[in-house]
Amino acid sequence: MTHSIRDIAQALGAVAQGDLDLTVTGAAEPAMAGPDQLALAMAEKYAAGLAQGRARAAILWPGADWRALGLAAAIWVPRPRFAMAGLTALMDPGPALAPGVHPLAVVDPTATLGEGAAVGPFVTIGAGVVIGPGARIASHVSIAEGARIGADALLLQGVRIGARVTIGARFIAQPGAVIGSDGFSFVTPEKSGVETVRESLGAQTASADQSWARIHSLGSVVIGDDVEIGANTCIDRGTIRDTVIGSGTKTDNLVHIGHNVSIGRDCLLCGQVGIAGSARIGDRVVLAGQCGVNDNIFVGDDVIAGGASKIFTNAPAGRVLLGYPAVKMTTHVEMQKALRRLPRLAATVAALQKAAGLPPAANKAVSNPDESD
Repeated sequence: MTHSIRDIAQALGAVAQGDLDLTVTGAAEPAMAGPDQLALAMAEKYAAGLAQGRARAAILWPGADWRALGLAAAIWVPRPRFAMAGLTALMDPGPALAPGVHPLAVVDPTATLGEGAAVGPFVTIGAGVVIGPGARIASHVSIAEGARIGADALLLQGVRIGARVTIGARFIAQPGAVIGSDGFSFVTPEKSGVETVRESLGAQTASADQSWARIHSLGSVVIGDDVEIGANTCIDRGTIRDTVIGSGTKTDNLVHIGHNVSIGRDCLLCGQVGIAGSARIGDRVVLAGQCGVNDNIFVGDDVIAGGASKIFTNAPAGRVLLGYPAVKMTTHVEMQKALRRLPRLAATVAALQKAAGLPPAANKAVSNPDESD
């Protein structure tokens, strides 16, 4: 595929100068760009890279002199990173899937495929499934009975959609995603050790000899429009009510969303985030990599949690969190500063004890090892 500088500028709503009929086949970093590639030199620090590469056209930083840089054409955008969204969408050909159903696919005769849908090889589509127009389904995808998938969806290799899952328009699922697996719900005939610990906040008692009984998942998963699910992400179906993910929400790879979880609109869940059962997440929440959310709590709108934060209690709207357990980011920073001061504080205490003729605290015998820090 080739694109003229004029077409790219129009697609981005950007200003362009020079030879607007010049065509490129792709984009590249400035130092590695060839003559048929668009160099992405969106900041002045990339000027040296342009001299090393062979690009004839580039997206430049504001105020750059494209002629002095030896270019035949240039494009300027007001927000470079946002322009990347439009540029990559324009240049990404997507998976090579021919319209229609591949002869090696198995489609139940009661399933309905919308106009222009493409179904790749080794796909299985169950009874009563409804797939919207323009949907693209790559190889080895399985869609269980009663599922409904909206228009222009893209399901990449090996995606698994469970029974009765409902998905909106323009959905994207990366390879290996599983949507609609059973929730992790087990119970014992009598109160378990886990229940005792949670009630007592740590006191351990001997547990009765009993096995775990499975609680089956009767609910399903409901996903809004414009949702994207990362590779190997797993979303559990609800126990009775459905697990819900709001429109515009995006998840990274290896995210786990437990049963009965409700996630709002336009949230961003980064890699290895885990959300335990029945947690409620508001709108526009951002959870950085490896964040964990406890079960049955609420995280309010516009909360942002830094990497590896563990949220154990309700978080009010607009709060910025960090740490284990998660606290306000400003509080966490002060706590870390105090932690770094501990060696000096210990030395000061030891000096005061020595001056007062007291034995060092470090030499005090610990009568009960379980009470030691």
